[in-house]
Amino acid sequence: MNNTYIHPLPARVSAEKKIRDLIPSLSGVGAMAFTIKQMATIVGTLGVISFILGVIAENKKPAKGVLNTGNDVVICRYPSDPTVVLGYLSTAFLAITTLAGYFSVFYPYKGKVVPKAVLFKNKGFLVFLNIALATTGLAAAMLLWPTVTEQLHQARNIHHNLATECPTAKTGVLGGGAFLSLDSCLFWLVALMLADNAREDYFEETDSIVAAVIE
Repeated sequence: MNNTYIHPLPARVSAEKKIRDLIPSLSGVGAMAFTIKQMATIVGTLGVISFILGVIAENKKPAKGVLNTGNDVVICRYPSDPTVVLGYLSTAFLAITTLAGYFSVFYPYKGKVVPKAVLFKNKGFLVFLNIALATTGLAAAMLLWPTVTEQLHQARNIHHNLATECPTAKTGVLGGGAFLSLDSCLFWLVALMLADNAREDYFEETDSIVAAVIE
């Protein structure tokens, strides 16, 4: 009678491989390209740039144009200022900050993917994610509205209403949008921190499950 000895190691390795294959988050998706600290630095830097551009745009905006009266028309002359350009740049950096922030919270750090459903189960993360998105939308509106208004005032500077006072965009709105842009950046950083905590908890739980099954 032949007794064939089967070494337990191959079976154990095979079992471990099957378990890890069943858990997508434990399978690598490629070499690490970013760290959480790097993504936080990128998001923070972009947000600060958007804030600075918005504040400068607010400070450079003229209080009103110079009124020149012609034949039954009023021509408004506005001093050359970078308000419109800076306003659009601030909005653009806000958009890039938002993309970077959204990318950062779902990025597979160290090649490990966490299902979005797992992150959404974290109430703190979900709350701050929604706040970041809402703040971003409000900031974009407050940056774009005065920027577009200022551009229209400069482009349509001939008026048939002789009572025109050559107005500019409403004062303070651009500055408020700049501060909301900075707030949005901070909320993205908080969401990133909470996502990192959720990732660690998830991997600790899955690693303990794998270890228990293998043993």
